[in-house]
Amino acid sequence: MFVRCKESEVFLSRRIRLLFLNLVFAGLFFGVNQSFSHAQTETEKPKPSTITPEMLSASFAEVSKRVEAAVVNIDTKGKVPAEITLKGEKPEAGNQNDLLEMYRRMLPRRPAAAVGSGFIVDKSGYILTNAHVVDEASRIIVSLQSGEEHIARVVGTDGETDLAILKIDAGRDLPFIKLGNSDRAQVGDWVLAIGSPFGLAQTVTAGIISQTKRETPYGSQFQKFIQTDAAINRGNSGGPLVNMDGEVIGVNSQIATSTGDYNGIGFALPANEAANVYRQIREYGKVRRGYFGVNLDSVKTEFAKVYGLAEAKGAIVTNVSDRKSAAALAGLQAGDIILEFNGEKVASAPDLVAKIAAAAPEKEVGVVYLREVGAALERKTAVVKLAERPSRDPIVDEADVPKKLPVSDTKKPVEPFGLTLIELTPQLAAVYKVEGEKGLIIKNINQASFIADVKNSNGTDAFKEGDLIQRINRAPVTDLKSFNETVSKLKKGDAVVLQMQSYDLQTQNPQKRIVQFTVQ
Repeated sequence: MFVRCKESEVFLSRRIRLLFLNLVFAGLFFGVNQSFSHAQTETEKPKPSTITPEMLSASFAEVSKRVEAAVVNIDTKGKVPAEITLKGEKPEAGNQNDLLEMYRRMLPRRPAAAVGSGFIVDKSGYILTNAHVVDEASRIIVSLQSGEEHIARVVGTDGETDLAILKIDAGRDLPFIKLGNSDRAQVGDWVLAIGSPFGLAQTVTAGIISQTKRETPYGSQFQKFIQTDAAINRGNSGGPLVNMDGEVIGVNSQIATSTGDYNGIGFALPANEAANVYRQIREYGKVRRGYFGVNLDSVKTEFAKVYGLAEAKGAIVTNVSDRKSAAALAGLQAGDIILEFNGEKVASAPDLVAKIAAAAPEKEVGVVYLREVGAALERKTAVVKLAERPSRDPIVDEADVPKKLPVSDTKKPVEPFGLTLIELTPQLAAVYKVEGEKGLIIKNINQASFIADVKNSNGTDAFKEGDLIQRINRAPVTDLKSFNETVSKLKKGDAVVLQMQSYDLQTQNPQKRIVQFTVQ
């Protein structure tokens, strides 16, 4: 035991000597290495291994300055609601509650106004935004960072990706943002979201990419989103999600929320998909996608086991409803298992749909599939000439809509300033509480006309249905004919002053006011 201890002491002393020598050599090497490091620092300073908060803040500021000028605010006016109609008999003049109730029923809800965002992608004025921002809009106003406002027209929309392309004519080259490669985006990357949440234009928020290729309950099969925790709220729709190189990697489109506002989970359509939509709308006026004409399901583990497949990959044709579909004409049948499309492996049904949609209509592609023949699965091939996927766009180019022949030569009713006016009758005077007054009642407001954008001094809409126009440019308004004659003499740029009256439901008193605007 003791000997063993001695042997241990000798062995230990040897280890101590070896350790000492190693330390000496290590010290010499460390000194040399330090000298080399100092020499390197004097000639070329290495980049710091960590990013300080100050550096990150400066990066955010720099990116914001580079892209903000190309981000726009989008205001829309909804289409005109149902026209005012008088129904039933005139209520008794002495029944105040009945009069007010009829007044409430006669006035339809005010045309919806919405605020969204967008960004310029071409110096000539092409703008990318969400389709739901401009759905059902009769008038679209784009505001630039400079404060300029322009009326925009819809070039085209794509319902599958919820994207729209707008065009404004500014008469000059405009700042624009470059669409980057969204496939390079990684979880953890810093991003900025820019837009007009709640109408607050040029708002910048920062966050990271939380996930990529995220599907949502309300997304289509062509929407695999970039998820981010950058604050995105109502009004951010259509605005850009940019990386730290100042490139757009996504179009802010959706949020997951329990309150209707920011909960830390926002979704942006990847820029690569947006670029494809933009290119096709510019080229064709719409997005053209390949179409197979079948219903599909994915091969799952259970299916692979039952059918003896080596792996759970592929797409199963569950139904061929149309005998003239591309798949049917190529000989495919329900039950076929598609393994390859155009030379590429098929992972699942969504993967096959994406591959088909990415191919151009009329293109011929090779398909490899398995067909159950008795107890065996036979490997087969086919050449499919793709059809064009039916459109689900909410906005259709008027040029593509068949024109109906007129049933008569009835002229379009006159709408001075975009207002539909009716002469005051005793019945209307009782309803609108303007007994004893003279003038014309506003029945409808054309939301596509400039008059819909005229405001009172307090910022509210200057015109609403039920208003009574009594004077125009100091002349009394008595009937439609004289009013129309006065308006017909005005030209673009002329000033107009209207004296008006309306009944205030809250105070239950008539309210007179003056509206001033310039003819456009």
